[in-house]
Amino acid sequence: MSPSASEPPGQPVGELPDMAPRLRDLRRRRGLTLEAAARRACLSPAHLSRLETGHRQPSLPMLLALARIYGTTVAELLGEHPPERDSVIRGGGMGPAEADGWSYRQAGGRGRAMQALRVRVPHGAQGDLVRVHPGEEWLYVLDGRLRLGLGDTVHELAPGDSAHFDSLTPHRIASATPGGVELLFVHTLLQSPDPHARPHT
Repeated sequence: MSPSASEPPGQPVGELPDMAPRLRDLRRRRGLTLEAAARRACLSPAHLSRLETGHRQPSLPMLLALARIYGTTVAELLGEHPPERDSVIRGGGMGPAEADGWSYRQAGGRGRAMQALRVRVPHGAQGDLVRVHPGEEWLYVLDGRLRLGLGDTVHELAPGDSAHFDSLTPHRIASATPGGVELLFVHTLLQSPDPHARPHT
């Protein structure tokens, strides 16, 4: 679920004050310039700079895109550190995190090729945002109804329904019910190293 080039404005950072320097440090550790990282995340360098200086709070799709580029997880971007090799994730272990209206809980371990999240999408949040990125996604509706756009086709999923698709297919996710929708979401953490990127100095 990576962000589109339209770059939704985001909100000033409030709840996540430590994330901004962490974004900058992870980018530098990957040896990426601001311009190279922004290009791969479909952001402008100015927008990524505002995220790194704490002047904007990224949306969940932006966090997912940056985690994929930096070879990490949303949990690490937010400073959450579950045990490195713990195969069991307890439901009460961590509280929900918020990103641009969406709330989610980590549902999988770190250091894996996939990232699993339990996501709550409120009605009206990011429904027009089109996402395109490498990898695969799997969604399973737990509560409410999900409106899923895949290319030119729109599907409505009820509790118990699921979808598994190539993320290069333009896709949109929105709640079809006023009370929002809750789903399990699994996506691959694919990386596309830029051979022309140079270390930031």
